[in-house]
Amino acid sequence: NQPHWRNLNAGLHLAYCTNVHRGETWAETFDALNRYTLRVRDRICPGRPYAIGLRLSNHAAHELNDRATLLEFQRWLGKNHCYVFTMNGFPYGQFHGDRVKEQAYEPDWISPERLEYTKLLFDLLAQLVPAGIEGSVSTLPCSFKGFYLHADELKLIRNNIWHCVEHIARLSKQTGRTLHLGLEPEPLCVLECSGETIQFFERMRAEHPHPQRLAEHLGVNYDTCHFAVEFEEPQNALACLLHYGIKISKIHLSSALKVRPTAEAREALAAFADDVYLHQVVVRRADGQRIIYPDLRPALAGEPQEPADALAGTSGSSGTADLQTPEWRIHFHIPLHHPPAPLFDNTADHILGALDFLAASPGTCSHLEMETYT
Repeated sequence: NQPHWRNLNAGLHLAYCTNVHRGETWAETFDALNRYTLRVRDRICPGRPYAIGLRLSNHAAHELNDRATLLEFQRWLGKNHCYVFTMNGFPYGQFHGDRVKEQAYEPDWISPERLEYTKLLFDLLAQLVPAGIEGSVSTLPCSFKGFYLHADELKLIRNNIWHCVEHIARLSKQTGRTLHLGLEPEPLCVLECSGETIQFFERMRAEHPHPQRLAEHLGVNYDTCHFAVEFEEPQNALACLLHYGIKISKIHLSSALKVRPTAEAREALAAFADDVYLHQVVVRRADGQRIIYPDLRPALAGEPQEPADALAGTSGSSGTADLQTPEWRIHFHIPLHHPPAPLFDNTADHILGALDFLAASPGTCSHLEMETYT
């Protein structure tokens, strides 16, 4: 009487990431699961198996690692027809309320703290993911470029990730589970585009010649918001990653903000320049030149005002971008249900392109997670 977990086409698993809810302790995390996640389950698929994309801070992970606490959670999952197939291991600590900004990348993969935290997440996931289902953890793309790392520090990052891969491989063999880590490229991080990601994996293979282990247990968490901000096209980016033998560990479904920088749009954007998260801005000017800003305020202050005639007729939502007019793409994780607005468009077309790719090649990835936190 094994439960029928796979309810989507081609054995896909879909969850929303629980990092949208506040909670740094296990008690707070568990309370959010009871208060919110079960209500979502009741609206989506009452009485049927429901997937959870679990976000655990380092603090919460250590608390859940208590044997009695973990057993209680396992029983709760069974009682409520829920299962965990993926975890978000990007934010290590506080992620709501206070200033996060570049602290979201700390500790990075230079540090033993990041390595031990990620190994702990896999230890927990191996005991939570049902038999026959792969388990994934997503993590930051090495570090933040604003930390200005030296070559020896980048090598230390690769070594720490390799040590994590070895741990995942041993754990997979011991438990009979297929587990993998997904690096999540993001604007202004060490890995921010498909090209840099491919170079990183090639370097890993040269330094750690265990191709099977790397292929099975290390991949990419393809965040549609992040790749859209970089003006990448999903068909090209996904095809290139797969061509170079890089596993697509998970796909984050999320929209970025897309605007034409009219005076009215700039004025409206100023209200969203918050002090909590980084909102990297990639500007594609009318001549095709691309400029990247680390946050929204520097972009509003530093990007010159475009002449009115260059922007004529470009307000409102549009499909394919007109290369003759400037466009800003901004790192906001817009909820998937939010439609385009007269001033604020979104990058839902990137999500649809990624889903089209997945429909044509369903073996590309079995893990889908809706992710937003703003």
